Amino acid sequence: MALPIIAVVGRPNVGKSTLVNRLAQARDAIVHAASGVTRDRSYHHADWAGREFMLIDTGGIEFADADAFGSSIRAQAIHAAEEADVVVFLVDAAAGVQTSDEEVARLLKRSDKPVFLVVNKLDTPGQQDAVHDFWSLGLGRPWGVSALHGHNTGDLLDALVAALPDEAGMAEEGEGVIDVAIIGRPNAGKSSLFNRLVGAERTIVSDVAGTTRDAIDTRIEHEGTAIRLVDTAGLRRKSRIDESVEYYSFVRAMRAIDRADVALLVIDSPLGVTDQDQRVARFAAERGCAIVVLMNKWDIVGGPEEKAEVAEQVAERLGFIGFAPVLRVSAKTGRGMQTVFAAIEQAYAAYTREISTSALNKLLTDLRATGHTVSRQGKSLRIQYGTQTRTRPPGFTFFANHPRLVDDNYRRYLENRLREAFDLVGTPIILKFKKKD
Repeated sequence: MALPIIAVVGRPNVGKSTLVNRLAQARDAIVHAASGVTRDRSYHHADWAGREFMLIDTGGIEFADADAFGSSIRAQAIHAAEEADVVVFLVDAAAGVQTSDEEVARLLKRSDKPVFLVVNKLDTPGQQDAVHDFWSLGLGRPWGVSALHGHNTGDLLDALVAALPDEAGMAEEGEGVIDVAIIGRPNAGKSSLFNRLVGAERTIVSDVAGTTRDAIDTRIEHEGTAIRLVDTAGLRRKSRIDESVEYYSFVRAMRAIDRADVALLVIDSPLGVTDQDQRVARFAAERGCAIVVLMNKWDIVGGPEEKAEVAEQVAERLGFIGFAPVLRVSAKTGRGMQTVFAAIEQAYAAYTREISTSALNKLLTDLRATGHTVSRQGKSLRIQYGTQTRTRPPGFTFFANHPRLVDDNYRRYLENRLREAFDLVGTPIILKFKKKD
């Protein structure tokens, strides 16, 4: 079912991420004492009293731009309020009514959505009188809470859920949604790619490395296929994750990969494949994601010789994910982007493919006829039969007379034959060999 949305908006550092974590009963939103940590809209699944909904954590709304991202943060927060079914306007009891609060209130009064004015940071008894000052904003009853300690958040949730649209009016979400994580080094063009796929300025795009700090989910439909895209913070070397905010962004990116079906590995083509790209690719492969490699900014790579050099480097440095298709694209111009959705669907189909035992053993019969095997110390490997034991990614168990004879070369040989026979492009394969009693 398509879930209703509650957006949490307000000035920077009033506790929006803390409140989102409290309402969602999770720690997904990045919480930090520094102002402006949450830049993009990030979505979090929650439920209360049997009603499921999505919470949007937004960047702070400021009307005097404090940094290069100020206007973009404000636009993102306003857009979140527009797409929500219910809006929570969070203010700071300790700071009192600010000019920026009055500006936000004026914006929200124009909305036809239910707006809840929530006064945060009532962390100690006897502070309730501070709530009364916020009646002046003209948004009705102020709800006094402590997001940090959870005071009064249950009553707030009761009211929020009651204001959501009827479940009968929500569309069915259906099965078969493909989770796709967009991963890569910082500043490789992931957010531009994300926006190109979504067809909207869904995340803040900037040429300043590290703009994206949260992992952000967006569901789209492409020719009848439902896809949930996650734009993640760029993955840096662990030794370079100095700030705690960067560390938590790294953790969020890891979580996005952990729950992804397909990872789009974005490479900055003019720079070529770096050590960081290799680390990111290895991380996704180790966690069993299907992978599609996108050589972004291909339009600004030099002539044929330079293009050939980059292609050779990809084959050499990303050989350990040789199963992944490599697409040459430009998120900025749109070149090659029409092939990305097809590659996602192909990789997902391979990732979830189920192969019958009869088809698998017919392949083994054909392979035995070729005579290709491993022999050592008077013993020859013979695989009697095999069966598929898992999907997402596909895994196979083969029963043999001497499984210890299986070496890396034979493992690669068998994997390649499986890929050729059953179209397993884009997905890793797990092979196990056991002794046949």
